[in-house]
Amino acid sequence: MINIVIPQKIKEYLLENKILTEDRVVIIEKNKSNWEDELVAEKMMTPIEAASIKSKVYNVPAVDLSEVNVPAEVLNSLNQKAALNYEMLVFARDSKGIKVGMVNPEDFQAHDAMEFLAKQQGLIPEYFVISYADFRKVFSQYSGFTKEIGSALESASEKFAKKEEIIEISDSGNLGEIVKNAPVAKIVSVIIEHAVDGGASDIHIEPERNETRVRYRVDGILHTSITIPNYLHSSVISRIKVLANLKLDETRIPQDGRIRVSVNGQAIDLRVSVLPMLDSEKVVMRVLDTSAGVPTLAELGFSDYHIEIISRNMTRPFGLFLLTGPTGSGKTTTLYSILNSLTSDEFNITTLEDPIEYYINAINQSQVNPDVGYSFSNGLRAILRQDPNIIMVGEIRDNETAELVVHAALTGHLVFSTLHTNNAWGAIPRLIDMKAEPFLLSSILNLVMAQRLVRKICPSCKIEMKLPSNLEERIGQEIKEIHSDFLKEFGGKMIFYKGKGCASCGNTGYAGRTVIGEILEVGNDLKDLIAKDFTMEEIREQLKKQKFVDLLQDGIIKALKGMTTIEEVMRVSQEL
Repeated sequence: MINIVIPQKIKEYLLENKILTEDRVVIIEKNKSNWEDELVAEKMMTPIEAASIKSKVYNVPAVDLSEVNVPAEVLNSLNQKAALNYEMLVFARDSKGIKVGMVNPEDFQAHDAMEFLAKQQGLIPEYFVISYADFRKVFSQYSGFTKEIGSALESASEKFAKKEEIIEISDSGNLGEIVKNAPVAKIVSVIIEHAVDGGASDIHIEPERNETRVRYRVDGILHTSITIPNYLHSSVISRIKVLANLKLDETRIPQDGRIRVSVNGQAIDLRVSVLPMLDSEKVVMRVLDTSAGVPTLAELGFSDYHIEIISRNMTRPFGLFLLTGPTGSGKTTTLYSILNSLTSDEFNITTLEDPIEYYINAINQSQVNPDVGYSFSNGLRAILRQDPNIIMVGEIRDNETAELVVHAALTGHLVFSTLHTNNAWGAIPRLIDMKAEPFLLSSILNLVMAQRLVRKICPSCKIEMKLPSNLEERIGQEIKEIHSDFLKEFGGKMIFYKGKGCASCGNTGYAGRTVIGEILEVGNDLKDLIAKDFTMEEIREQLKKQKFVDLLQDGIIKALKGMTTIEEVMRVSQEL
């Protein structure tokens, strides 16, 4: 990322040599500008002169890469993600070593990452300082996303030289011609391809005052990838609307659609949401890899003790199986995993979803459509006339749907659904608030589970870590509450891990995500409590008897196994 604060040693050099005044330094940092770009733009120095200043300050040789074309096999010695994260790149290579250009030679994390990478390849790195302008130029030579976007933007800027030519277009026919333009189509195509290649779950295309920002959500965290000139924003949004069969001339209300594409042989579904903003529109696309198939519960990361409970309850002949958690916690994927394992010629499995995220063979999937009055409640009524054995209702949103779900479970159907509550137990008072009768609920509720997604530690740079004393004490108290059956494999040792950060994970220390969860199995004792006025103390006593492991405790067990970090567990379990 661009350094928006002038490094102290550079600042001292610029002030001592009267290249900048104190006031100018304050302005540059206040404006969050890059000092090299500022001075080059004002013609106070050239990029190579900026590199020479850094060379003198850091005592590292400078190199001019302004006219250098780096072979792809050399440039890719360091992957594109790591190059951008550390602002360094490989520009030469032979059998013994590599030459590395660094924007900031004092970035010790960058040095560590490069040393690790070079050691893996049996090479000796030689370091040089380069200007930020040269870094950008050489970085644009990476094959794939950046190169294609750069080419498309260059072509588009020639075609749309004046911003007014696009901003003033309001006729949908003219707009349709614009979105057929090759550069705009290429920009959208590459944005999607890069999201798939990078394992992103969501793409955000957001208008700002002077530019359009493209962000990807990877492992649950949003990262800015590129920016696009604001005069292309309308055309990019319109191109996406065309692909999703949305109305081009409707910019006043939200629109939802779907795009199906093939990326490198992968069948990808994009769930598109367009939202009106003050003067433009924002697009968010959920990326769904349908070619990967539905993962199993073990592949999702559920613990063995939880899989045993789920397996026992998902084969019951009737009743209600509830899944809770916030948006983006993987509830729908878990339900698909369960339903996929239940598919059989003997069962009629029917779902009611908003929207359908994955298509599964041998399951009848229906999507609600509020625009024509097809809601969860009247859709569920229709499904009950379809002779179902198993029903999945995407979400219980209102009292009427809650009543129908309870009725469906009472009449001999196995019903799966979701609710938005913070934990598993919270689903019960929530359903009661939605006018579900406690005595009916107690007779049909089989299981309630809550889940979250946590980032996994990068296996390439996993190391042991020491917790701060106050956190260690707190975690120790929590471990005492976990049933001993789940702690036997650790032998009383409390060792935790983290990712140091390396080139393969872009210095984040994380790679991929896994599930932490808690499962409330509703046995006879709990059914009796639900049917009457109960106290939380009574509930806690029952949970202890069934060896209940809550979200935080399941996360701690996974942290002890070296799958994730304590910080990540605390973050998603909302315990910080």
